[in-house]
Amino acid sequence: MSSTTGSRASSAPTPPFPWVGLVTLSLLVFTSVTSEFLPTGLLPDMARELGVSESQVGILVTVFAGTVVVTAAPLATLTRRFSRKYLILAVLGIFIVGNVLAAVAPNYEVLLVARVIGGLAHGLFWSVVGAYSGHLVPRHQVGRAVAIVSGGGTAAFVLGVPVGTALGHLLGWRVAFAIIAGITLLLTLVTLKFLPPVRHIAPLATGEIALPLRKDKSIPGVVLLCILIVMIITGHNIFYTYIAPFLIGPVGLDEGAVAGVLFLYGGAGAIGVLLAGLLVDRYPRAALAASLVGIMATVLTVGLVPHNPWVAVPAIVAWSIAFGGIPSMVQTRMLHTASARLRDVASAYQTTAFNIGIGGGALIGGIILDYWSITALPFVDIAITASALVLLFVGDRWLHSRARRITPTEPVPTVG
Repeated sequence: MSSTTGSRASSAPTPPFPWVGLVTLSLLVFTSVTSEFLPTGLLPDMARELGVSESQVGILVTVFAGTVVVTAAPLATLTRRFSRKYLILAVLGIFIVGNVLAAVAPNYEVLLVARVIGGLAHGLFWSVVGAYSGHLVPRHQVGRAVAIVSGGGTAAFVLGVPVGTALGHLLGWRVAFAIIAGITLLLTLVTLKFLPPVRHIAPLATGEIALPLRKDKSIPGVVLLCILIVMIITGHNIFYTYIAPFLIGPVGLDEGAVAGVLFLYGGAGAIGVLLAGLLVDRYPRAALAASLVGIMATVLTVGLVPHNPWVAVPAIVAWSIAFGGIPSMVQTRMLHTASARLRDVASAYQTTAFNIGIGGGALIGGIILDYWSITALPFVDIAITASALVLLFVGDRWLHSRARRITPTEPVPTVG
């Protein structure tokens, strides 16, 4: 009898790869990222109509990200027991409200409120979606699943932000926000129909005692990875937030050509995601280190020859290849580093780290823009990225040492 049972268990079919659910999540990520970074491409247009400086419009990115930083982790903790699928549906409703308010905002102050609403939704959205793919697939398929979901973010840079920028130039920036709201409404219906529900709370083993999350052994690896994310994303957004005025100013492109460059930038990012999907499972630290070195090399080229578009634009495209795979690399690493019961909260802190970097980068870049020069932005980006590369190796060695001291027989976590 037992041999028959064992035979049946061993011959049980492997669950099919959840393509529909992952593609649905990827579409949601597309909309979310497009909404977050839309002001980047429309920065000059928005500044003109609202009668504010370009750095003030850049602050809209900071406000959005700052809201995420303050609210993501608390909201994730408060909603841990809620159904992941229906929580996503609720968040999409808030996204719609935020984008509609942005589209009709009569002044800069109301637009700020709209961005706060968007930030509230965005933080909780990423806290849930960041871990969702890990719930849909077994551990050995996490990297593949994350790459598919992250493809939505890449598509946002390939299509969402460039097309939104082009529509904003053609029809007005308010129309771009209204279209995002409409797309989000359609995707809410798609999510309701196609996204499979998941069990996100890991059951305790027999005799196991539930410990407070603060005592989880994976916390040091999660914290170090979050610090690394803050540094990488801060450096990146110091420069990227102001890429439109940089292209129009030092590079000397026409305003109408900005959308085309952003399209090339996004397409190049897709190559970065593909490379990450091929390399991150086999060479996690080396792939991330190589990406950081690539960022520094390409941004240095842009910084040294900004007035030659034949050099600067290809270098910006290469910069996107180097950076494109980093989000999926660090998200995959987070899902491997955090314990099963810490995944949702770890995803919230990862989201917080990303948005500290996004908002902090936009803020620091705005200060440099106002009080120094836009041509300094690439060099500040390089300095911070170099510091992140150092932390990658130092932090990894510290975690190895700590793991050997505490639990010499357990696998050693890494930050990269």
